[in-house]
Amino acid sequence: MATTATAHRTASRKEWLKARLELLQAEKALTRQSDEIARRRQELPWVKVDKDYRFETCQGEESLADLFRGRSQLLVYHFMFGPDYKAGCPSCSAIADGFNGFWEHLAHHDVMFWAVSRAPLEKLDAYKRRMEWSFPWASSFGSDFNFDFAVGITEKQQSETGYEYNYEVRPPRGPSGPDGTSPFAAATGTDSRTYAREQPGVSSFVLEDDEVYRSYSAYSRGLDGLWGMYQWFDRAPLGRNEEGAGLWWKRRDEYGAL
Repeated sequence: MATTATAHRTASRKEWLKARLELLQAEKALTRQSDEIARRRQELPWVKVDKDYRFETCQGEESLADLFRGRSQLLVYHFMFGPDYKAGCPSCSAIADGFNGFWEHLAHHDVMFWAVSRAPLEKLDAYKRRMEWSFPWASSFGSDFNFDFAVGITEKQQSETGYEYNYEVRPPRGPSGPDGTSPFAAATGTDSRTYAREQPGVSSFVLEDDEVYRSYSAYSRGLDGLWGMYQWFDRAPLGRNEEGAGLWWKRRDEYGAL
């Protein structure tokens, strides 16, 4: 997708520098605000996790406490890959492309990282090999983990009772739901209703005195900061430049040669 910026206003270097320094003050203020938000995240009270969630990993069935792997902190990315998906969500896949390098840094600084999805482990492992990822990925298939952390929706919730996402109650969509199949659903080999029964998010946990506590969860645009390519696009001359573009990105192995 080629674009140009020829209609954009131009300026002398002196004029550009004046505007840039004004923006720099706003950027510094945003950085300070971001630091304050991070501090407030860390001050949130912890909620004890009482349910014995079970996960399938390459080492067999494990508990949530097992996923800490000897660390005191755990970060979980709720990756949209439902049992009926043929492939992982394209958005989650683009986010996960950035996991390979940083998860090892986290693990060497007392923070274990996992992606967790409802699809059976063999599906996750096959997709992980396809995408050449190395980060740990566990299956929560058959457990309540995704539903309890508001990233899984039952058919009854979807059609009749409604569900919670991003700390809001969403109304049911009725028995038929939206017509057609969205490009995002098509990219996972499912229909729109099946696709929408999975939702993305991130949750953090702490292990203290052999007890697991939940400390934080974020959803929807609360994940923007985790999406590496968007951090770079936001610094490009035309930004994200995707108005009306729909699902313009692909999985890495679906692009042609550069």
